[in-house]
Amino acid sequence: MSVVLEIRRRGRQVIGTILGALIFAYFVFHAVQGDRGLLAWIQVKQRIGVAEAQRTAGAAERTAWEHRIALLRSSHLDADMLDERVRRVIGLGLPDEIVIYDPAVVAPAAGR
Repeated sequence: MSVVLEIRRRGRQVIGTILGALIFAYFVFHAVQGDRGLLAWIQVKQRIGVAEAQRTAGAAERTAWEHRIALLRSSHLDADMLDERVRRVIGLGLPDEIVIYDPAVVAPAAGR
């Protein structure tokens, strides 16, 4: 009988510590695994890196297209660029030239 009383007395003293440890473990688990936890933060950082790389690539492509378009403006027309566009649209070359068509390049131009 005294053993049962001793277990009850010590159980009351230990239950607060066990409950505190369980609450602490709960918050630590959610700080790592939760929707706004450490792993979610790492995934968001990776997505940001991918999006920034895509934005940089898009900006470079846009700059290249803006440069090519600027060469075709009537205020300062580049003869080489005009010749390239005419040959691509019409599909003709000079008599002493050999024209090699790349299907990947010719197909988009033919749809215009």
